[in-house]
Amino acid sequence: MADQDAQSPVGIDPPALPALRWAEPPEGPALVLLDQTRLPAEEAELVCTDVPALVRAIRTLAVRGAPLLGIAGAYGVALAAARGDDMVSAAELLERARPTAVNLGYGVRRAERAYREAIGKGADPQRAAAATLAEARMLHREDAEASGRMARHGLALLDELLPGGGGHRLLTHCNTGALVSGGEGTAFAVALAAHRGSRLRQLWVDETRPLLQGARLTAYEAARNGMPYSLLTDNAAGSLFAAGEVDAVLIGADRIAADGSVANKVGSYPLAVLAKYHHVPFIVVAPTTTVDPGTADGASIIVEQRPGAEVTELTSPWAGVAGEDAVGLPVAPVGTAAYNPAFDVTPPELITAIVTEEGAVSPVTGVGLAELCARSSQVTIS
Repeated sequence: MADQDAQSPVGIDPPALPALRWAEPPEGPALVLLDQTRLPAEEAELVCTDVPALVRAIRTLAVRGAPLLGIAGAYGVALAAARGDDMVSAAELLERARPTAVNLGYGVRRAERAYREAIGKGADPQRAAAATLAEARMLHREDAEASGRMARHGLALLDELLPGGGGHRLLTHCNTGALVSGGEGTAFAVALAAHRGSRLRQLWVDETRPLLQGARLTAYEAARNGMPYSLLTDNAAGSLFAAGEVDAVLIGADRIAADGSVANKVGSYPLAVLAKYHHVPFIVVAPTTTVDPGTADGASIIVEQRPGAEVTELTSPWAGVAGEDAVGLPVAPVGTAAYNPAFDVTPPELITAIVTEEGAVSPVTGVGLAELCARSSQVTIS
């Protein structure tokens, strides 16, 4: 639902609405999302009253970003429990919504486990639903805390890798800020910490084709935080490296395999190759919940394939703001096949460090990653 009073000038006011919130109006519980498909044109909320509605929101990227998807998944299970819906079906629907994002499944399973444990202890469905909601809220708080710790660890690492006291020139890809997290984000939170510490000279923002999460969302967050930033087309990054204008690359992750391979928004792997060639640190920032010990290596990561129309047509992300249906403008001949993976995979040898709330691992190895995750109660290493 659009809230016409929720609009704010980009770069002036912070967003009036949180990325995600639980609501209990008289007509029943709901998960309320900041509809990211409408940003930056409008800050509007999308109300999900059942799991199928939440699944649609996840698939259309109204809600997105690995950590936030985990939180959304947990709240989705809580929503199903509160409604008295079939828990198995609800959990399966949610887990399948975005197969590459490991946090989504983690949040779903954690909330479902809380429900089953409550039932196993003799709770009635109402009390079990309350326990499920409490677990989702706990995950939400934990992610916010993890975001702050990642920012501190990431900034300390940048200061170590980039001595001299000058301002850092950081390149980022996709969106990794408050719109993907219970807190201020992952990679973006590190850049924001540098900005607040007067150590950010420039934030380079990849537009992130084909859905422009960098242009629409990261630029939106950078503007409202008063950060020095510039937007570039994805294929202009190489010229920035060649000109010596990039001190470090910061990206997030949707899944990290046991060997340290990282799946992130498509376009991340080329940045890693460029960074390696130009001797620029390439840093991944993600919570330990994004590490999947059950995925052995990069080749084992299932990469989501998005609809070809996202490449062959141009559609305004906020086409529905005025109540009109979105109509795509063809940019390729009718019938053109499109290759549109949502993610690509960067091998550990191209990654300088992986930063989590428990600290950083560098060089990136399976053993080092396992030792790091062993410090966290959020990940079980098998």
